[in-house]
Amino acid sequence: MSKSKGGGSFRSAISGRYVTAKHGNASPHTTVRESAGSSGSSGSHYRSAISGRYVTTAHGKASPRTTVKES
Repeated sequence: MSKSKGGGSFRSAISGRYVTAKHGNASPHTTVRESAGSSGSSGSHYRSAISGRYVTTAHGKASPRTTVKES
């Protein structure tokens, strides 16, 4: 559960835990690369692990293994 250094860290869409950069690069469909720094957003949002784009709450709840809930 280590965070990678330098451009951000990787988080598993399945478990929600931080994973190594090696695992994140090897599993691009089930991990999301998070940018360093604060997001400044309000409320929770879902992000697709496949495309990296934000998705609707309905899609995020329907696809828990390929989306990450960001608070």
